[in-house]
Amino acid sequence: MFVPPSAAWKLVLASAYAHAPRRAVASSDLRRLVVSAIALYGVGAVASMTHHPALAAALYATGIAVCALAVWLARGTDSDDPPSDGEEPTDEQPPPAPDGLPELDWGEFERAFREYADRSPAGAR
Repeated sequence: MFVPPSAAWKLVLASAYAHAPRRAVASSDLRRLVVSAIALYGVGAVASMTHHPALAAALYATGIAVCALAVWLARGTDSDDPPSDGEEPTDEQPPPAPDGLPELDWGEFERAFREYADRSPAGAR
């Protein structure tokens, strides 16, 4: 199936805005996809060196598509997955307030706002 270049660009842009998959894909499957993409690049290089530019272009494009698929599939996450390396998840900075919202010093905010509002306009002196 031949996709015109204008439609191909639309597909590429649409895939950039696609939501991540709901489920993660096994890392072994992702490795296979990346190895397949590298193999397609290699065969495309051989086709280039043997003066078969159309075949080389098709192989490069397919390799790029397979690699992009692997990257997109790698975006999926499972909330049930255990942390990697057997470590417990840790937060580097716990939330400052019990409800998780940061506290705001309103007095400092109002002073800074007044200083900003009272400054002279850029062109006036």
